[in-house]
Amino acid sequence: MKFLLRGTAALLVGLGLYMTSMPAQPQPKKKKILAIGETRGFHHDATSDGLALVHDLGKKTGLWDTYIQTSCEFITKKKLTGNKKNLDYYDAVFFYTTGELQMDAEQKASLMSFIKDEGKGFIGMHSALDTFYEWPEYGEMIGGYFDSHPWNTFDAPVIVEDRSHPAMAHFPKAFVIYDEIYQAKLFSRDKVRVLARLDETKIDLKAKNVKRTDGDFAVAWVKNYGNGRVFYSTFGHHEQALNRPDIQTMYTEAIKWALKLTEGDATPRPRPAK
Repeated sequence: MKFLLRGTAALLVGLGLYMTSMPAQPQPKKKKILAIGETRGFHHDATSDGLALVHDLGKKTGLWDTYIQTSCEFITKKKLTGNKKNLDYYDAVFFYTTGELQMDAEQKASLMSFIKDEGKGFIGMHSALDTFYEWPEYGEMIGGYFDSHPWNTFDAPVIVEDRSHPAMAHFPKAFVIYDEIYQAKLFSRDKVRVLARLDETKIDLKAKNVKRTDGDFAVAWVKNYGNGRVFYSTFGHHEQALNRPDIQTMYTEAIKWALKLTEGDATPRPRPAK
């Protein structure tokens, strides 16, 4: 018995020495997200909450660092002074923005090239759809434009169309969220993959400012834009919505997908049959 114990002890010591001699496995390099909160139109109080959420989710997962800015100055390929980092430093851009942001032609071209050519990510929250109406390529990239919120803030009935996508996998097939839901224009399922939409059988399609005649009100979608990945969701008008664990999980997984840390189909498809 003593021999057996001595042998076991020696084996454990040897194993410990072997393990300590093994080279440490390199930790995955953290991604970097440039989060923009510039507003040139209606300002949402939840802009700060949205930016903070992206920051906190990165810290919680350990997967990315978030650099929050209220100016688009950093969206450029030009060399910046004073320790400022241009787009070359980042892996994705996040927008909680409104209006015609202060970006010149070089900056706009750099953002599109960042996504389309370099294969980087773009994540838009809520009013990112209410941005750059005078820049058609932005609307093409994000998937459409804001065209009012006919029901304002209400208990929105949601149907999850694609639970195979990591951003939707944790949701039930249907749920209700108290939030402000955007109606989109210049939006087409031929160009995006809708992940979730309003249940058109449970909303007032005759409400003031309802402009879509097809009853198709997407609340989250993804698309490939050239080599890059784009995610957008209307969720996040106020802090209450962003505090929901399921919405936080959605944005976590959406960001991971946009950063190419996970996989999920972005192939456009028609609205599923009722």
